[in-house]
Amino acid sequence: MSRRSTLAGLAAVAAASVALVGCSSSAEPGASGEAESSGVTLEQVQEAGVLVVGTEGTYSPFSFHEGGAGELTGYDVEVITAVGEQLGVEVEFVETQWDAIFAALDSGRIDVIANQVSITPERQERYLFSEPYTYSTGVLVVPEGSDIASLDDLAGRVSAQSLTSNWAEVARGAGAEVEEVEGFAQAAELLRSGRVDATINDSLTFLDYEQAQGGETGLEAVAETDEVSESAVAMRQGSESLLAAIDEALAALAADGTLAEISQVYFGEDVSQP
Repeated sequence: MSRRSTLAGLAAVAAASVALVGCSSSAEPGASGEAESSGVTLEQVQEAGVLVVGTEGTYSPFSFHEGGAGELTGYDVEVITAVGEQLGVEVEFVETQWDAIFAALDSGRIDVIANQVSITPERQERYLFSEPYTYSTGVLVVPEGSDIASLDDLAGRVSAQSLTSNWAEVARGAGAEVEEVEGFAQAAELLRSGRVDATINDSLTFLDYEQAQGGETGLEAVAETDEVSESAVAMRQGSESLLAAIDEALAALAADGTLAEISQVYFGEDVSQP
């Protein structure tokens, strides 16, 4: 199989998937039934001269097109591009829906995923993860003036969530009924219209939404989750030499301030450190 993946090749996988969700999705990796590919080594990547990276391209501020149709950009895009420079290779992005992205990795269509993939025990059983390059908490978002002030107040309420997101599990665990949405923007609209009571999402997603709306959202974050989410580059088992090189690259980018600079551009603070 050619190491240079194509969008057309991924379209068939994406078409068979449900709607895309956000970074913290707990969608079952490898559940597509596709044959799994062996890992990719650093030597193979350097010989090809390209690192093939899976990303959504629709998940601002992490991976998106400026103005909807411009060049692919975002926090994750800039981080993995800088990693590629450290490795001495070009970075080729393959865009696909989140629910198809692990199938693309399993089949060898892409070498790694850079799309705010949260490190979870379940994923660690199947995949290798770099050192984290993003640290964040979850936030409980409600309309301004709501009587909901903590996760305990969610019992019996309706929370807008992506069904395959781990935030949906947090909402259910707090006793909320979950209303399915396809992303934070839709959840925010339902909140403002009064059709749902709350939503739980990544704090960085809410921060970006506030910035995009000029701070006038009519919504507020009233509580944080206890757990800190750590996001990293994901790759197949058998890619240990590539993993070591990516970790070395991330360490160098942290040491010279590059990760902090990229963080400041998108979040106004350094999210690459715990």
